[in-house]
Amino acid sequence: MLKWRELYKECFNCHKCILGDTRTNMVFGDGNPRADIIFVGEAPGADEDRTGIPFVGRAGRLLTKYLEDLDLHRNKDYYICNICKCRPENNRTPYEDEAKACLPYVRNQVALVKPKIIVCLGATAMKYILGRDWRITRDRGKWVKRKGFYMTATFHPSAILRDANKSDLFLEDLKAINKKYREISV
Repeated sequence: MLKWRELYKECFNCHKCILGDTRTNMVFGDGNPRADIIFVGEAPGADEDRTGIPFVGRAGRLLTKYLEDLDLHRNKDYYICNICKCRPENNRTPYEDEAKACLPYVRNQVALVKPKIIVCLGATAMKYILGRDWRITRDRGKWVKRKGFYMTATFHPSAILRDANKSDLFLEDLKAINKKYREISV
């Protein structure tokens, strides 16, 4: 397992897939590196690629607002990152080889943060963390405990921007995550 600085440097210099050649910035992660919750999304979008910070675009701002309304704050309560550290062109879903190239980095981040809760944001994160047999619409909000982590999935906040009908379910999931967090962080 690499330490934070070494892991960042390895991600920064990574060209294991084509995304390393086309990015503006590598988007590592952000938040409390000792948080009890880690949120894992799919891949950076245009705003993230421009700034090098995850979840700062429209979807990220929406997620931040929902979490702050629940008194969960990035600098204190959670760490956030993506399966892929570089932006796929036109915000497409990462290809299998791209996600697999970055998975060791995500696993290293989880090992360094040592969270109690892992939240998959969307189907891509869920597929690579919880498994291919999980389906976001069917399985979101379900909890499983593996390797000492409580794990769940919810919609990616960009799905809420595309379909406002999912916002109540998304908020329900975030409230359940907050409840679990408050229960196990005592």
